[in-house]
Amino acid sequence: MSGISSTEHDAAERTDAVVARPRPTWWVKLIAFAACLLTLWHVGASFLWIAPYSALREIPTQQVLSGYMLPMFGQSWSVFAPEPINGDYHFNVRAVIEKDGEEVETGWVSATDVELSMIRYNLMPPRAGIQSSEVASGQMNAFNKLNADQKAIVGLDFAEGDGEAWMVRSFDELEGDNPSTEAYMAEEHLSTAYATQVAYAIWGADAVIKVQYRVSRQNVVPYADRNDPGAQRPDPTFSTTGWRLPIEEEGQSRENFANTFRGQFERIQP
Repeated sequence: MSGISSTEHDAAERTDAVVARPRPTWWVKLIAFAACLLTLWHVGASFLWIAPYSALREIPTQQVLSGYMLPMFGQSWSVFAPEPINGDYHFNVRAVIEKDGEEVETGWVSATDVELSMIRYNLMPPRAGIQSSEVASGQMNAFNKLNADQKAIVGLDFAEGDGEAWMVRSFDELEGDNPSTEAYMAEEHLSTAYATQVAYAIWGADAVIKVQYRVSRQNVVPYADRNDPGAQRPDPTFSTTGWRLPIEEEGQSRENFANTFRGQFERIQP
C-alpha cells in the first residue's frame, strides 16, 4: 500500500467493479426494445381513441384501433364539457320459466343494480360491474335511431322459431325508405344474449323458456335546477322490446357468469 492512500485504493476498486459489470445480453435488449414499442403503440392508440376523429385514425384503421382499445382500454372525455354524461342506464330482465309443469312469468330483476353493488365502495372494482350499463347504452342508442314503424316491430314477441330472422324479415317488409337496422340487430343480439345469461343465473338454464329485457335511461336533475331543493329527476325513457328466445354464444361459460352474478344477486337481496 506504499504511496497509495486507503481512499485512493477504495476508489480504484469501485472503478474496477464498474468496468467489470457485464453488458446486457441480446435477449434483454430485445425485451426492452419490444417494451418500448408496445408503450409507444399504447400511448399512440389511446391518443387516437380519445382525440376528435381525424384521418390519423385510419392509419391503423378504425377496426384495428377499436379491436385493441375495447373492451379493456376504452375511455373517452364524456365526463367533461361540452357534453358530459347526464343520465343513468338500467337493464332489467324477466323470464317465463317452467315450474311444476306450468309456465310462470317472473318479476323484473335489475341486472344493473346487481352489478353496481359489486363496485360501490370498492377500491378495486371488477369490470363485471359495468357490463349491463354498457349493453343498455348501446341498445338504446341504436333503438333511438329507428323510426316509429321499426320500433313497433322491436316491441313484438319473437319467441318462436328463428326469432331474429323473423325480426329482420319484418323490417324488410316495411314500405318506404327506412333507416338501416343492421346496427340495431347487433345490439339486439347482444342484449338478448346478456339477458339470457342473467335469466339462467337466477332461475336456472333448464327452467328458462323465453326472456324479455327492458332498457331505460333517466337523466339527472338539469344543471339549471341544481340549486333547487325540490328539483326532481325527469321520468325515465324506455326502449320497448318483446319476448325473445334465449341466445348463447359459442365459448360462453354460463357457469362462470352464474357464479359471479347469482352470488352477488343473493347477497343484496333483503
